[in-house]
Amino acid sequence: MVKVELLDITCDITCAIDEITKLKNIIVLRLPPYHCELNPIEMIWTEVKNYIAKENIMFRDADMKGSFYEELFCDALNTVTEENWKNSIQFVANNVENKFCYTN
Repeated sequence: MVKVELLDITCDITCAIDEITKLKNIIVLRLPPYHCELNPIEMIWTEVKNYIAKENIMFRDADMKGSFYEELFCDALNTVTEENWKNSIQFVANNVENKFCYTN
């Protein structure tokens, strides 16, 4: 596929999402690219990666390695709490307000 065709597909998907959300009275907030400070999931993802890095051990047996990492990833996701999400969202809200609302 060429770039134009790919952009057309993206537009079709975006337009479909816009129509569905409009029917449900939902507002879609699209974040600008390359602004991770505006996305709370970036902070959550950092917590998950830090947990994995802390708990990671090396394996020589490939069979054990796969199941260990799958379980480790699930454990890492389970450490994320509602409080983590609230803090991440609040941090982003404060960041947006402080950084973007008052600049000229």
